[in-house]
Amino acid sequence: MTALADELVETARSAHSGRAAHTVHGGSGHALRQVVMALAVGRKLAEHENPGETTLLVLSGKVELTAVSTKAALATGDYVIVPPERHDLTALEDSAVLLTIVGRAS
Repeated sequence: MTALADELVETARSAHSGRAAHTVHGGSGHALRQVVMALAVGRKLAEHENPGETTLLVLSGKVELTAVSTKAALATGDYVIVPPERHDLTALEDSAVLLTIVGRAS
């Protein structure tokens, strides 16, 4: 996982969007999805709805999670349950996170 995170951080640094991601489990047809996402320093995952029950584990770097009800600065090794509301994620330095999402039941 560390090697993948490092690779994605390198990709994010040179990407126009400033981010890179790789699905490590799940996707279409699965309730559980895990994604490693990297953000270059200063880049942001824009505000969006929480697609289900979601956790975030910081694999490297520092990020800020901002939701309607809370704001948290997180560093390598920090783990948080993402609030079930609109939120965004900002990289305070080059960072990689593991997002684990269980989609909402239909």
